[in-house]
Amino acid sequence: MSERIIYGANTVAHALRHQLAAVLRVYVQQGKESRSRHEQLLGSLVDTPVWVEKVSADDLHALTGTNKHQGIAVALVGNEPMDEHAALEYVAGLTNPLILILDSVEDPRNLGACLRTADGAGVDLVVTPRSRGAGLTPVASKVASGAAEVQMCARVANLARFIKGLRDLNVWVIGTDERAPTMIFDAGLTGAIALVMGGEGKGLRRLTRELCDTLVHLPMQGAVESLNVSVAAGICLYECVRQRR
Repeated sequence: MSERIIYGANTVAHALRHQLAAVLRVYVQQGKESRSRHEQLLGSLVDTPVWVEKVSADDLHALTGTNKHQGIAVALVGNEPMDEHAALEYVAGLTNPLILILDSVEDPRNLGACLRTADGAGVDLVVTPRSRGAGLTPVASKVASGAAEVQMCARVANLARFIKGLRDLNVWVIGTDERAPTMIFDAGLTGAIALVMGGEGKGLRRLTRELCDTLVHLPMQGAVESLNVSVAAGICLYECVRQRR
């Protein structure tokens, strides 16, 4: 049975409220278990089989890979993303799906921020490539603030083939590119849509761009030439939400 680690008071609280059955252990830093927030979280486990283990700050650092763990972490039953085949089957059963594809987003913080926004916007599926893409690390889970535990995700071996599979399911694939002639606000976003965001600095890969049914851009009216991918994803997704209302 695989495990993954999440950390931080808010993220742990979300897991204990919504995914208690998947929680294996809670790690709390020695000397911080009496903090009011930690005390409240640990108190909720009194009548549960979840094991609470007191560890040192160094142990928590080694476990989470960061010193920003806020004195608490949780081991969860591994929540593996769907593969390409399962993801396409899942999409085929949806009505009017909204899908977010992240092409070569390599920073786990950007992945976490995108997952948080995707959950808020009601995205049905977030898709990342198995290579050239960030995985669901503790850092990504922390930034996602609970969204990583509930957002449906897929990690595919061949992103180009997956996009072709979406098109076969009559999903309209919309890529974001600063050179596109159409603004996101002028595009029709009410049908079955896959929104494709490019990676940090490089944007969409050539083949990914060529497989999109259409390309859109965000208007940039200041000195900067582009936005962070998670910010751009948020703007685009909530334009989808606005139109779909």
